[in-house]
Amino acid sequence: MDTKFSVAVHVLILISEASNPISSDQMAGSVGTNASYIRKILALLKKGEIVNGQRGIGGYSLTVAPEQLTLLQIYQAVMEEPKIHLLDIHQNPSDQCIVGRYIRPVLTGMFADMEDTFARSLAGKTLADCIADIRKRIE
Repeated sequence: MDTKFSVAVHVLILISEASNPISSDQMAGSVGTNASYIRKILALLKKGEIVNGQRGIGGYSLTVAPEQLTLLQIYQAVMEEPKIHLLDIHQNPSDQCIVGRYIRPVLTGMFADMEDTFARSLAGKTLADCIADIRKRIE
């Protein structure tokens, strides 16, 4: 399973809440990964116009307020896809089988509905919601 989305949310919260610029090494320590992976995530977020800045002393900053930054925007930036794609259908069902003949159109419609529901859910949550939840858990 791809973890880019959860890592991106983690990193964005760190950037948003840091009082001083935070390095990719510090972010990596918090995420539990290596700094080069963090830099790849940051490059995707920069390309998606969610952060600006660069490696080094200047650090990164958000280009969108946490209250305005939806989880859908983050997901689309790091997954590099405008459309959500969560589920795949197996490639070679047999047309000789009654189930095999109809499984693709049945699942295609169901999966599209599920992906639309997921996208709407992400669009309804913001980075600020994540920050607020963390703060609640800290208390």
